Amino acid sequence: MSPRHAAGPDPGERAAVITGLGLTTALGGDVPSTWRALLGGGCGVERVDFAAPEGPAQVYLAARAAVDPGTALSSAKAAQCDRSARFALVAAREAVRDAGFPDASTLSAAGTRVAVAVGVGLGGLTSILEQNHRLETRGAARVSPRTIPVMLPNHPAAEVGLMVGARAGVHAPVSACASGAEALAQALGLIREGRADLVVAGGAEAALHPLALAGFARLRALSRRHDDPKGASRPFDADRDGFVMGEGAGVLVVESAGHAAARGARVHARLTGAGITNDSHHVAQPAPGGTGCAAAVDAALRDAGLLPEEVQHINAHATSTPLGDLGEAQALHKVFGETLDDVAVSATKGAFGHTLGAAGAIEAVLTVLALRDRTAPPACSLERVDPEIGLNVVGRTPAALPSGPLSAITTSMGFGGHNIALAFADAS
Repeated sequence: MSPRHAAGPDPGERAAVITGLGLTTALGGDVPSTWRALLGGGCGVERVDFAAPEGPAQVYLAARAAVDPGTALSSAKAAQCDRSARFALVAAREAVRDAGFPDASTLSAAGTRVAVAVGVGLGGLTSILEQNHRLETRGAARVSPRTIPVMLPNHPAAEVGLMVGARAGVHAPVSACASGAEALAQALGLIREGRADLVVAGGAEAALHPLALAGFARLRALSRRHDDPKGASRPFDADRDGFVMGEGAGVLVVESAGHAAARGARVHARLTGAGITNDSHHVAQPAPGGTGCAAAVDAALRDAGLLPEEVQHINAHATSTPLGDLGEAQALHKVFGETLDDVAVSATKGAFGHTLGAAGAIEAVLTVLALRDRTAPPACSLERVDPEIGLNVVGRTPAALPSGPLSAITTSMGFGGHNIALAFADAS
């Protein structure tokens, strides 16, 4: 990778700023509770027992949401939506309110061009399986008339679009575990190109079902540390043995700087760049040496006009798989070289699990919070960094970020070879 980068787009009215944040995770049902629990070393992983109609019950580890999203919506709306869409609506509503809009329906008032980009990985899997069970056990007449809308991958995005009046477009990227991050890359493009004034963007996932868990287990992707749920997912640790599935959503309000300034909005941070690549190597394994991830990070830096030595923080994808974590570390070494020694690397999935299509968006929110509060979040289960990783991984206590201008990178990768990197800067 080139050690130098040309200047990125000129800042101005079409620069992208973050004015709203929303979260619902295994650590909490909103941003404050999730952030507080994360900084305090909390962990939402637990044993989950699934009764089996035949044979023994299956026991897995999972990170269930701390708050049922259905309880935060009207009963009518909850009944209309798949669980993944419920998560998206809850997080989007928080983000919109945080951006200064008490009622989501007011976003498109006064001619504001509002768009939505919300990605998923497995999307409406649980609803599909539930309706198929109804079909097989009770007949076609008992299948819900909402089966088709809720099984479509654009269902969470469509519901958020309806909530905010997104007449400038509704987008639903599906790029496995990079979906939420790709939604933010799309939001950045919409703002820069002048196609929207404000984009409600993020990712959602609700796939804690025996089929999904069994499928990942058969791939030997899941942690088998059933006797130690809180220490099961340990990204970058020498003894990592796989990830733990989680559920939830992360949503951000991405707005043009000019529009935000005109309405006097508070700015949490700036979204300054994005890089998108593909490994074109294997459907489920990263390219050797992390070459695809490295190219995405390099592209994000170029897009943001950043030099590698100008980055102080990285929120890593870091799922806790042996191959994935090593490949990502190799990618970061390729791009940052010796400057990586001074970068605080956070690996947060040990606390709330791998939320698949929501992961990139949840971690983007955490990256913005890290810049805002000048605090890199900890890895709650880290015991000993793998010597092959060679990163400055934040341990079990938060790390203070330096004074002065701050920039950060967050990375996401997904089955199919997807690589997304996003660059953020503090609000100054």
